Amino acid sequence: FGFDSPTGVDLTGENSGFVPTPEWKVKTRGEQWYIGDTYHFSIGQGDFLTTPIQLASAISAIANGGTLYKPKLGEAWLDQKNNVVKKIEPEVKNKNFVSANALKVVREGMRQGVEYGSSHKLNTLKVTSAAKTGTAQFGTEERTHAWFTCFAPYEDPEIAVTVIIEGGGGGQELALGVAEKILRYYYNDPAPQIPAEEPQNPEVPIEIP
Repeated sequence: FGFDSPTGVDLTGENSGFVPTPEWKVKTRGEQWYIGDTYHFSIGQGDFLTTPIQLASAISAIANGGTLYKPKLGEAWLDQKNNVVKKIEPEVKNKNFVSANALKVVREGMRQGVEYGSSHKLNTLKVTSAAKTGTAQFGTEERTHAWFTCFAPYEDPEIAVTVIIEGGGGGQELALGVAEKILRYYYNDPAPQIPAEEPQNPEVPIEIP
C-alpha cells in the first residue's frame, strides 16, 4: 500500500510514513519482535506511521479492487477558455499486491461499519458508503488524533475521503462529521432537518391581579 514511502503527490514537503519491522526493532531498540507488535502494527498502532494522503491512497486501492495510484491534484490542464490543453494521465504505482478475497473482506467490514457500527451516521446519506473510524494515540499523555476514512458509493466507488483532526479524540465524533459534510457537498445531499422538540414542561403564564 506504499505506507513506507511518499506517495509522490504533486505538492511540496510531503512526508513518508513508517512501517516497523523485526529487523528495525532489534537494530534501534535491541529488542526482539513479539506477536503483540504484529497485533499493534495490523491496526495501525505502535510504531506504525502514516499520512492522510497515504491512507486516502490506500483506501482508494481497497475500493477500486487493488490498484494503487499516484495521487494528483488535477485531471487536466485548461486554457483561459476552459479547453483541455493536456490531460493528466493516471499513474499506477502498484497492483495485484493483495488478494481479491482479502479486499472483499475489508470492503464488507467497512460497509458493516456504516450499517451497524461506529460509522452509522452515514446511513442518512442518499448513497451507500463504507467507512472506518480511527483513534491514534500520540505523545506521552493519553491524547488521540481523530481519524476517519470512507469511500462511496459502496457498489461502484467514485470518491474516497480521509479526515484527520489533530487532538480531536475519537474518529467517530468530529472526523466523521467532517467527512459526512464533504460527501453531502459532493453529492448535493443536504442533511435532514430535525424538528425542534417541544419543551416537556412549558411555562404557564400567571395572571397578576
